[in-house]
Amino acid sequence: MSQYRFSRRPDIGEGIRVSFEFFPPKSDEMETRLWDTVTRLQPLQPHFVSVTYGAGGSTRERTARTVARILHQTDLSPAAHLTCIDASRDEVDAVIRQFADLGVTRFVALRGDPATGVGTGYQPHPDGYANGAEMVAALRRQGDFDISVSAYPEKHPESPDFATDIDMLKRKVDNGATRAITQFFFDNDIYERYVERVRRAGIYIPIVPGILPVHNIVQVANFSARAGAHVPAWLRERFAGLENDPQTHALVAAAIAAEQVHDLIERGVGDFHFYTMNRADLAYAVCHMIGIRPGSNGGEKSAAA
Repeated sequence: MSQYRFSRRPDIGEGIRVSFEFFPPKSDEMETRLWDTVTRLQPLQPHFVSVTYGAGGSTRERTARTVARILHQTDLSPAAHLTCIDASRDEVDAVIRQFADLGVTRFVALRGDPATGVGTGYQPHPDGYANGAEMVAALRRQGDFDISVSAYPEKHPESPDFATDIDMLKRKVDNGATRAITQFFFDNDIYERYVERVRRAGIYIPIVPGILPVHNIVQVANFSARAGAHVPAWLRERFAGLENDPQTHALVAAAIAAEQVHDLIERGVGDFHFYTMNRADLAYAVCHMIGIRPGSNGGEKSAAA
């Protein structure tokens, strides 16, 4: 697919929901940027926002502090990421209780990646949960939570094949997952084929596309190679020559992401999860172009599964 089909429907915001992903700050400067981002995106009334863990569970305490602040200082509904990397079952269960005591009712349950990075050889903790499916079961035992899990339109880089990958997703669903949020992708045909695969496997929870506005094409290309996500040649070409022109790069990135989302809406998608990288402008611009605007209540409208 060389480009997306751009919708011109004037009522495009009707029935569309969005959610945003943040990561916990590692410094005072990063904390200021995060809260500028939260303040900027809050008026769009997202369905929820999520806060990640670092690789190896390295930001566990900062994640908890960030989730608590969102919960208590905004009217947003935060989802806490939860992984089983380098933690025993008792430790993970204690973290679940900690979040629940704060008032958190939404989680994103993930196996997680080793501190050495994606695809570098995962080893479960000897007394820990082995994978995302076991994490979902642990959450479900402790409460009636809203539980999101991960999905991989181009399969997880460690999965030998799609059948194994989709079997893991089905195990997560059978254990109580509410929705799946995909790894980012740039070819909507890949997403559509993936949804067809999981439906044939008897999986009927929402498969929410993860949208990554391209803040830096070089960084995205490098990470995509490690994560097993395809970056089309046409996408690289659109950013060619903009390495030292951040303003034009941002304009192009917003246009591309909006085109992708519009095309997915034309295909019947109603929910979108934006990987913000703690930067508001691109996600905000895309939401504006699909009709999600302050005061529109677009983020809270019911959406197609």
